Amino acid sequence: PGWARVELPIVVYNEAYAFLVGYPDPPTGWIKVPGTRVRGGPWQPVPADSFEGWPYHRQPLPAREVNPEAFTVQIGEKWAASLPTKEWMQIALARRMREELPGFLAPVFPYRAVVGLFLGGSDGYVSALVHEAFHAHQGASSPQALIAAEHATARERDYPSAAPAMRQAWQEELQLLRKSVLAASSDQARAWAGRFLAAREARRSRARLSTGLVEYERRREWLEGLGRYVELEAWRRAGTTPGYEPVAALLPEPDFRRYREFGARWARERSQVQSSAAQEAGFYLSGMAQARVLDRLQPGWKARALADSVWLEAMVAEAVTGR
Repeated sequence: PGWARVELPIVVYNEAYAFLVGYPDPPTGWIKVPGTRVRGGPWQPVPADSFEGWPYHRQPLPAREVNPEAFTVQIGEKWAASLPTKEWMQIALARRMREELPGFLAPVFPYRAVVGLFLGGSDGYVSALVHEAFHAHQGASSPQALIAAEHATARERDYPSAAPAMRQAWQEELQLLRKSVLAASSDQARAWAGRFLAAREARRSRARLSTGLVEYERRREWLEGLGRYVELEAWRRAGTTPGYEPVAALLPEPDFRRYREFGARWARERSQVQSSAAQEAGFYLSGMAQARVLDRLQPGWKARALADSVWLEAMVAEAVTGR
């Protein structure tokens, strides 16, 4: 609620420049969240060009690896979505694959096909930009909660993610959530969600997780789980809403599929459940799945979702118990 009424600028960047759309007279640079240091320099209007009729700005990046990153940044008083350009994402991912592959595979590996599968083409890129724009909305709506969620990553070094028992328990939780999401009826979804909550409580008790580490789990699910939910839900609605028409400028794009390939992306998302257990990526999945469960069992949940210290698992518990 309220997202449609907020004007959120967008930053995209490649290896040399950052580009800014939707901010007519921007102040200098950007601030990486959380932080207060202004990075970069003045934004310059791009002469004799526009983006869908909008004037836009750019600036050369000050140094290698100094960029706004894929998240949200503050520019003056505004929160902005930030993401590499699609082309630069493809290039950077292919380079990383080339560096990590065994030498004999590097020359023959089908980088283009694999990168396209991983990113999901233009449809996937648009949904990824929606994900980062939602982080900007979280920041604009609940800045202290977003900053606390980012600070919580400092506890990652103390999190027992490598412990076999922890990984196994996380896999069980994610599987229970998956069953709740895919359940044939609301009663079955509620039952599986209740088992998920019980398994989560038992895991934390066995692992003797501190209050800080429990908060780490909850805040990362609030931040990245909700971001992943919005990313996938926007894609799902675009692909399944009768009569929905994408922006006309996207239609000639050869890598754009009119959002019809959401099913394949959703299948890949489910297949990542076991490999992501007890890792940072696991919070994307567990938070997203809890939001899907809430869509079914407690449809009004979004009105409270961005308040500080309102956890997804607590709302699931309300939906399960009725209290």
